[in-house]
Amino acid sequence: MKTVIVVESPAKARKISGFFKDGTIVTSSFGHIIDLPKEQISIDIKNNYEPTYGPIEGKGKTIRDLRNYSKGYRVLLAADDDREGDAIAWHCGKTMNVDFKEKNRIIFHEISKKAIQESIENVHHLDMNSVNAQQGRRILDRLVGYSLSPLLWTHIETDKKGLSAGRVQLSQLIV
Repeated sequence: MKTVIVVESPAKARKISGFFKDGTIVTSSFGHIIDLPKEQISIDIKNNYEPTYGPIEGKGKTIRDLRNYSKGYRVLLAADDDREGDAIAWHCGKTMNVDFKEKNRIIFHEISKKAIQESIENVHHLDMNSVNAQQGRRILDRLVGYSLSPLLWTHIETDKKGLSAGRVQLSQLIV
């Protein structure tokens, strides 16, 4: 079975592609492909804070390409080694109908043939604790931002466009 490796960056994908002569495909998600839609809060507070994700505008072609690669390929998710990378891997995997009970996550810290090969020899499960941590932070940002940002617009005069009350902004105000 042929393999498809999904990374975040198109530059990484091009460089890593050069390491393979066996038909392995390396493609890029161009970062996040799924997020909470901006038009609404997208979190069901009455249903255990369940988020409702949707495709990011302009990512339709990338999503279609990923879905096409999911048929008949062994999928290896190789997004960055951090919470955002794990979330990107999770969204790509869900888009590609990956079975997360199987090992399909690879991590490397340098773009060399040796590092990539070692990561493929050490495939592991996606860290769902990391995915859930990123998701929790994203939900908190959305809940705080949607609740408090309109209040800021009413009471704080500023020349900064798009003043928002996300988790990061609030922590800066508290300090």
